Amino acid sequence: MTAAARSAPDRLLAVLAAFDHGHPALSLTDISRRAGLSLTTAHRLVGALTEWGALERDTDGLYHVGLRLWELAALAPRGLALRQIALPYLEDLYEATHENVQLAVRDGSEVVYIEWLSGRSAVGVHIRVGARWPLHATGVGLALLAHETPAFQQEYCAGPLACFTPYTITDPGGLRRSLAEVRRTGVAVSSRQVTDDALSVAAAVRGATGQVAAAVSVVVPQADAQVPALVPAVRLAARGISRALGWQPERTDRAV
Repeated sequence: MTAAARSAPDRLLAVLAAFDHGHPALSLTDISRRAGLSLTTAHRLVGALTEWGALERDTDGLYHVGLRLWELAALAPRGLALRQIALPYLEDLYEATHENVQLAVRDGSEVVYIEWLSGRSAVGVHIRVGARWPLHATGVGLALLAHETPAFQQEYCAGPLACFTPYTITDPGGLRRSLAEVRRTGVAVSSRQVTDDALSVAAAVRGATGQVAAAVSVVVPQADAQVPALVPAVRLAARGISRALGWQPERTDRAV
């Protein structure tokens, strides 16, 4: 589709989509190129977005995402609101482990991190708030994928499975077995899938009706991982967040 044939909303969204974690500050020329728009069109749309507050321009003439978008994002029930409810339990999990603690939700075939607590001595991870990773490659992603519908799981397993290390699950059959193990044990253990020095233990978080709304995890150095000791702490955090969201397992069980 040519730039001229794209609708006005498509062009506006293309301007916003030009920004990502690798490109948080862009010149007008950069925006034009990354959005696939003429410089004239980009100038007009960037001006409108800046006036509204969706974009901000710094003293060097570079554009950044504006606070107005942050205000809107704060209204998302799976974003800031969920983070605020979960934060006390994430802090407890951090105090119990002093390792990386993460909260994430599913968006399509990816996991999106909405909170991350880290200590100075914790293992380094390629995660930040707003980061995205394929579901199969992370503990939180496996915990979320394991509780999706069979149809969604089948489609996901049949698709290309991105590989990041020699230990990343890229075999559909192996992924199905991993998901079955998550459902059996209630936790997901992901070892060296994104980096070869980290292991994560994750558990699903349920909402008021029992549906899986998010996942919580702790990430530790793979060489020092004591999985049996981490599992109860992660389960406790997931259960606490679930109850804070209104989940009542006894009532859910009766309703099934």
